[in-house]
Formats: sequence, C-alpha cells, structure tokens
Amino acid sequence: MIILVTGSMGQLGQSLQICAKTHSNHTYFFTDLLADDPSLKLDITDREAVMQFVRENQIGMIINCAAYTNVDKAEDDEPTALKINADAVRNLAEAAAAVGAKMIHVSTDYVFDGQAFEPYCESDMVHPATAYGRTKMAGETALTDILPDAIIVRTAWLYSEFGTNFVKTMIRLGKERNELGVVFDQVGSPTYAADLAAAICLMMENETWHPGIYHFTDEGVCSWYDFTHEIHSLYNSQEVLRAYQRGDLTAAQQPAIDCQVRPILSADYPSKTPRPHYSVLNKAKFKVTFGMEIPYWRDSLARCIANME
Repeated sequence: MIILVTGSMGQLGQSLQICAKTHSNHTYFFTDLLADDPSLKLDITDREAVMQFVRENQIGMIINCAAYTNVDKAEDDEPTALKINADAVRNLAEAAAAVGAKMIHVSTDYVFDGQAFEPYCESDMVHPATAYGRTKMAGETALTDILPDAIIVRTAWLYSEFGTNFVKTMIRLGKERNELGVVFDQVGSPTYAADLAAAICLMMENETWHPGIYHFTDEGVCSWYDFTHEIHSLYNSQEVLRAYQRGDLTAAQQPAIDCQVRPILSADYPSKTPRPHYSVLNKAKFKVTFGMEIPYWRDSLARCIANME
C-alpha cells in the first residue's frame, strides 16, 4: 500500500516515521509544508495540490496528522485555524474519495467542553468551548460527510521527544526556576506520541477496516500538577543514571532539576482560552475493537524521557 502522512514534522508525524520502520512493506510519503525535500512539500489547504499529489502517487491511505494546535492563537485567528483543521481535512477527504483511498484523521478532546465527571465516550454529545475545538469538530464533520468509512482518532495531552510540548517545557522551566505553580484542577491522560503512532499503525494493519470514531490516550488519569511532578522526578532519575554511566559522581549527587512545584487553581493561572477541567476519554471501544494493551502514562513518560538524549 502507498500511504500519505501529512504533518510529518509534528510530534505525531515524526513518531509515525519511526513506527513505519517496522511496517516497511508499505511505501510512505511523509509530507509537510515545512519539509526540506521539495517533493514532500504539500500544502493541504490547496485543494488542487492535494488532489494532484494523491492521484499522481496512487495513494491508498491518508493519515492526517496536520493540525493548527495553538489553542490561544486560534482564539485570535479562528479563520486560519478553520482553514487547516477543517478545510484541509475536506480537501484530503475529497481526494481520498476520488481515488478510493482509506483515511485516518487525528482529532482532539477539545471537541467536548471538559465539564464532565466521567470519561467521554465516542457517542457523547460534542460541545466545543474554544475556537480550536470548534475548528477540529468542523474537520470531523467534513470528513464523515465526504468519507463515511474514515477513522477518526481523538486524543489528548500529547507529548514526545520532538518539537515543543508540555514535558519539554516543564523540564526547561524546572531548570530555570526555583519554584513553579502548576494547575491541579484540570485532569486528563498524558499520551506519548509513540503510543498513539503504534495505535494508528495497528488500525492501518488490521485485517478488517473498522471505520468510525475512537478515543485513544495512555492509561490512567492525573492533573497537570501530578504530571509535572513526575516529569521532574523521572528526569532527575534519568540524569543520575546517565551521570553514573559516564563516571561523573558529582553530577550524580546533585539533582538536575531542583524546583519546588506548587499546586494552583486554574483561576490563579490567567489564560485567554478556557482549558477543559476534565479531558479523560473512554477507550473501551478502541480496546475491544483492536485488542491493544495500552501503556500506563507514567511508564510511557519514563520511556520518552529516556529517549530524549
């Protein structure tokens, strides 16, 4: 099969490039608007360019990892977010429909308002409270209208070794500051991009195509405060191990991050965009359908931090 992966320079796109090495029986086009290789530059907001690329390269499946993910900037510039999160999805869906290709699209917990008290199921009513959420919901709607047999994967709290994300930011701030306030009244499930990439590869390789909406995050639930505490703890443990391995006993005896993390309320952290207080997604449908054993978030975080060097 010939597979088009869009947004390949993002966190998930780069994780999929690694995952694809274990699925080398396929041919991949890892495209991105910022790709160094001119032949892999693809502006998915350009309908004709998308249609031409899909036709000329005989694409059999599209995996859309591209998205406008800056939540605050989306509030100021919703038209641009809509162009990438909805119009581009429509372009990809129309191209897939034209050639009979399958499509997997990545969406978000932000299609919900985050006010629930139990994990969101795929069948729950969507009610986005932000521009980002509205544009992602519009993308889901466009895709299902054009390509009803597509797969939509909603995820949350994504991080990786690549790009800019919460884990890397907390490591940097932990080194720069003596004290850090992090909200404890927003909860969700941190998701390692490598785990989501593995889930997508499983969906892609399954003998039976199972269209529909699925939720995927790593197992377990925590607050941003809990998450930060574990990031610093695991990073220090990893740095101690590395110091011993290179024979630097002085470094091994001093914490790489010596920062007090304080729990604070969302109200104490001013933000242009309201963040969901509850972002937990119910993964039962995914687990029953695909039979994947999903890692616990702390175990995946440890793997990510170990891989960062």
